[in-house]
Amino acid sequence: MNIVLKQECLRFNRLIDVVKKSLVNVCKALDGEVVMSKELEILADNIFDVQVPGLWKSVSYPSLKPLGSYVEDLVKRLNFFNEWIANGIPHTYWVSGFYFTQSFLTGTLQNHARRNKISIDQLVFNFEIVSNINKDHKESPKTGCYVYGLYLDGAGWDNTTNILCESKPKQLYTSMPMIQLLPAINNDEYMEKMKSKIVYDCPVYKTSKRAGALSTTGHSTNYVMNIKLPSNKKNQGHWVCRGVAMLCQLDN
Repeated sequence: MNIVLKQECLRFNRLIDVVKKSLVNVCKALDGEVVMSKELEILADNIFDVQVPGLWKSVSYPSLKPLGSYVEDLVKRLNFFNEWIANGIPHTYWVSGFYFTQSFLTGTLQNHARRNKISIDQLVFNFEIVSNINKDHKESPKTGCYVYGLYLDGAGWDNTTNILCESKPKQLYTSMPMIQLLPAINNDEYMEKMKSKIVYDCPVYKTSKRAGALSTTGHSTNYVMNIKLPSNKKNQGHWVCRGVAMLCQLDN
């Protein structure tokens, strides 16, 4: 997890550096101290239109938020990692706050693999919805980790029975409760156990765009993973037709 933290800090520091330098330069250009280049003019127009500048997007995590919400979201992410640095590994993780979420997921599997002397290639994630704790929980789980910050799109969540349900009228998104990621060995016993459960294999995306490109790391720039959510008697196809997915962040 220290490597994950270091990599995240490097990415965010690069973003902060670009944001700071570009804002200083555009202010100088407006004051006439430097030449107003085409790049700075586009940056100024983006800010005037309350849009995230393309220059920032080139080094930023995926986001469809307008400028004000984007800055607020960025500050929250930086505060999350500052608290991690100051207080040590958190008991619960804001999974939506990571720049490169896949590195955190891989780090969680690696920790479990080394602790139990298992090949990481044999491991997959099991998922348990933990609705009785919140992000301020002061104890880490014995296995895996707690994550929060996901939103359900296209369906609702019944906190009483902990299963998927239909969305309430006029409710576009539902905030998901805490989820425990539980590493498990992917063998025949595991597959039989999964077949006996009624679950929806819910895809998780960073934004509502639900599309991405293949990055140099071999991962999608937008798709994160699939989380198996307990369902009622309605089968997988029912939720697929409704386009049910989970999002790491909303558009506002």
